[in-house]
Amino acid sequence: MHLSHDEEDYNLSLSKFESMLKTNKVLFFDSEEFEEIILHYLDMGKASLAKKALKLALEQHPRSTGLKLVQVEMLVYDDKLETAEKLLNELYAIEPQNEEIFIQKANIYSKRDNHEKAVELLQEALKLTDDYADVYNLIGMEYLFMDNLEFAKENFIKCLEEDVEDQAALYNVVYCFEFLDQNKEAIDFLEKYIDRNPYSEIAWHQSGRLYYGLQDYENALRCFDYASMIDDEFMGAFMEKAKSLERLKRYEEAIESYNRTIELDDPTSYALLRIGKCYEKLGNKPLALKYFHKTVHEDPLLDKGWIAITDFYVRQKNYQKALFYVNKAIGIDNENRLYWKRYATINKALDFLEEAEMGYRKAVEFGDYELDTWLYWIDILQNLGEYDAAIHTLLQASEYFPEEFQLEYRLAGLYFMDGDDTKGKFHLSNGLRVSFENNTILESLFPEVWTRKDVQEMINKK
Repeated sequence: MHLSHDEEDYNLSLSKFESMLKTNKVLFFDSEEFEEIILHYLDMGKASLAKKALKLALEQHPRSTGLKLVQVEMLVYDDKLETAEKLLNELYAIEPQNEEIFIQKANIYSKRDNHEKAVELLQEALKLTDDYADVYNLIGMEYLFMDNLEFAKENFIKCLEEDVEDQAALYNVVYCFEFLDQNKEAIDFLEKYIDRNPYSEIAWHQSGRLYYGLQDYENALRCFDYASMIDDEFMGAFMEKAKSLERLKRYEEAIESYNRTIELDDPTSYALLRIGKCYEKLGNKPLALKYFHKTVHEDPLLDKGWIAITDFYVRQKNYQKALFYVNKAIGIDNENRLYWKRYATINKALDFLEEAEMGYRKAVEFGDYELDTWLYWIDILQNLGEYDAAIHTLLQASEYFPEEFQLEYRLAGLYFMDGDDTKGKFHLSNGLRVSFENNTILESLFPEVWTRKDVQEMINKK
């Protein structure tokens, strides 16, 4: 690859400096060379080398304001804010029109969580600088810290007006729009941005994401297509393109796009899983199963992979195989509520009620508070004749779903079955009040209670 003259000089400076460190010979560098060397080491996270370079730099150029500002940056990096501030005040006395002094002072105030003062100082820097884009970007970041997303957005937009290719500012603008729930406005903004910079794969990709969020999959696909044409190694664009194609039921094309992500990088469990789902939608069950197995091989801890295999066999009504795989999954993670719910559902289908009851109990224990989970668990307890346990579980469920007719009718039936007519009538009255038309729940689950004269009288009174 051909290097520019500046890049060649930069690389020469670095190798010259590193050679000097190895030989202990002191070589001369101009102050700008030193600045670049120090900032390079800071960017690389090599703080000790940056400090060595700074020490030598200040020995050779003790009056350089640029180097002293780099020193300030390193002091701030080390949280030596008071020393940094003192040095900045000395520099301000010498060069009051240097915008970098205001930027570094703002950085110190930002570190102290005084973001209003930081903005004030950056506004001063704005009056002195030629690099408006950088300062607008810094002001935007301060407003982000203050959770003032509107002002942050304004400043990131100003930054992009000055420097259309500032990708960080572009991401931040979109983030602000999304946080403010202004997705359509974000799309309008990106369309205007693309008019100015039509080959920005980031802008096309972000537009696609926004259209996808609005469920406009055709436009999302169009945007991801452009992004992937501009940069044919943009893995994120191919991944999102595949998801859009899948939503549009264009499964064969989706598979191609997912495969492209695998060509660009190591296979991800997500891509393998989605390829399996696409093959299943196309009716190619052997290939679907093959990719589900690849998914769990790639990432044995990914619950979606094990669930895909389990659900695949459930759909085939092959409950023995489904049980085998859900047991494997539980062996890997026995606190996963999604595994336990499937374990319960499969055992229920096999008429293993005690195992099913344990599965629903474990699912709730590990955080599944869905209404249907409670109801399945309660109905199994009833079928097992565990009325007290079923009542206790219903009362627990009522804390999550107060005034839920399905729980009230079940409580009524169980209390009547348990011989507690007072509580039975109380909950029957609640059920009839909340949803009279669903009183047939009592008939289907508790036929012997339904035929009672006093129960029929209560229903007919309503």
